[in-house]
Amino acid sequence: MAESASVGMAGITPVQQMLASGTGALFTSLFVTPLDVVKIRLQAQRTPFSKGKCFLYCNGLMDHLYVCQNGNGCTAWYKAPTQFTGTLDAFVKIIRHEGIRSLWSGLPPTLVMAVPATVIYFTSYDQLRDFLHSKMDSQGRYIPLVAGAVARLGAVTVISPLELIRTKMQSRQLTYHELRVCIQSAVAQDGWLSLWRGWGPTLLRDVPFSALYWFNYELVKDWLCSQFCLDKATFMTSFAAGAISGTVAAILTLPFDVVKTQRQIELGDMETVKANTPRSSSTWLLMQKIRADSGTRGLFAGFMPRVIKVAPACAIMISTYEFGKTFFQKLNRERQLSSL
Repeated sequence: MAESASVGMAGITPVQQMLASGTGALFTSLFVTPLDVVKIRLQAQRTPFSKGKCFLYCNGLMDHLYVCQNGNGCTAWYKAPTQFTGTLDAFVKIIRHEGIRSLWSGLPPTLVMAVPATVIYFTSYDQLRDFLHSKMDSQGRYIPLVAGAVARLGAVTVISPLELIRTKMQSRQLTYHELRVCIQSAVAQDGWLSLWRGWGPTLLRDVPFSALYWFNYELVKDWLCSQFCLDKATFMTSFAAGAISGTVAAILTLPFDVVKTQRQIELGDMETVKANTPRSSSTWLLMQKIRADSGTRGLFAGFMPRVIKVAPACAIMISTYEFGKTFFQKLNRERQLSSL
């Protein structure tokens, strides 16, 4: 009775939602990470970064800064000397000369934050959506939009200080004691809010993305179910709905992604030992500067790479998550029937 009482509107417990989202996060990372590793290696071959610079690394769940350490250059997997003629050639040569594990280089450290952030985000969304449905006593059209925005706001707020801490550790090779002293000095100088440096641009990209994603996902999923006369979404309908909604959200929030990328690079430069990066201007002023320098097209730089990366990541994450929830729903029903 106690277990059944904890089961929500979705038919599963919050712990089961966490397990489903955590599994989805792992599958997404395992699929998307090799694509980004190959992309970064191809970029490094064309225009290698100098010591003390940084680049963005994505495991399909979050963007992370990878700082090229002063005095030692970039990490070994980034500066491996293999020459590639294209994407397929890079996959083949990395596997042949460096081993298949090299395709997942850099994944373990980023999973430490990415998986918990995804678990918080997806579980919060489902809980908020069910709560709003129960309070409004109706199938409100805009509930996914509100729940998605609020869930992402919470996840970004929790993770932002951890991102800053991880950047400090990567850039300076700090011990945990040195890291504590470094954080204490930063707080003493700039206050506790300094731990959330970069929170604003991240929020401007991720919260609208999340709101648009969940709103469109629920719409597309319901439409596909009606088109194929399905009572409930299948793995493939969730996969298709996730890809479509992720693509739409990625396109509409691309200008904020451009600003967020610049801010992340600035953050990496600021945390590198010898970098003297001035305090960045507001997001609006930065967007105006990009538009003045590169025109409106500058705000949509990286259109294809972002869509190619986001669409499969969203599709894999949501379809695996929905599959996990369906599995636990069936498991709970079987347990209830066996207890009768």
